[in-house]
Amino acid sequence: MRKTVTISTNDREQLIDITDQVKAVVSESRIRDGLVHIYAQGATAAIMIQENWDDSVQMDVIELLRKLIPQGVWLHDRQDGNGDSHLKSGLVGPSETVPIIDGELGLSTWQNIFFCEFDGPRRERNIVCTVLAAG
Repeated sequence: MRKTVTISTNDREQLIDITDQVKAVVSESRIRDGLVHIYAQGATAAIMIQENWDDSVQMDVIELLRKLIPQGVWLHDRQDGNGDSHLKSGLVGPSETVPIIDGELGLSTWQNIFFCEFDGPRRERNIVCTVLAAG
């Protein structure tokens, strides 16, 4: 089963918790054991599994990436000023795969799935969720 989840973003760089949307797709699939693959469409976005308990972790991720990949110093900035966004997206990666165990996401207590926006705000961002049954 495949379903596209659409969200909007409010900031240039932000992590948005999409765990509930992915859970809904898994529930709709009725698959008890398998995998869900979560893919961010767009060259300046990514998917990350990260701690869900404290927002400071998400802010730290953004701050680390800002320090590693500053804005305004890349060749691509001559085109449209978002060279850093492309590099951040490539470093984090466009997708994650999570096991489905007894119909639930196989995340630990402190893990959630985050959409990473690196070139917002955007009115529409698409996330493709593909659910595969085991065996």
